[in-house]
Amino acid sequence: MPLYLSLHQAPGLSEEEIAGNAPEVAQQVHATFKQLFVNTRTGFIVSVYEADSAKAVEEEFERIGFPFDAIHEIDFTQNAAELAEMVGQAEPA
Repeated sequence: MPLYLSLHQAPGLSEEEIAGNAPEVAQQVHATFKQLFVNTRTGFIVSVYEADSAKAVEEEFERIGFPFDAIHEIDFTQNAAELAEMVGQAEPA
């Protein structure tokens, strides 16, 4: 299933507010939540979802009531071990 990365701006968002949204996010009606990255100082948020389409991710955010700035399909991922293998180096510690 395709992965999608979404970008959000929510200045002043607190960890408590994130926890308050968790029950709705956990329902995963239109898309499957995978990961969240947040800078609570600046309000910069990145989330990763699996879904059939970007429209499904959009529908999930509309259902939750959380605005988004952009949704992008991810067609390539790489972790540190894969990068090290690609360049022929030992895996990082």
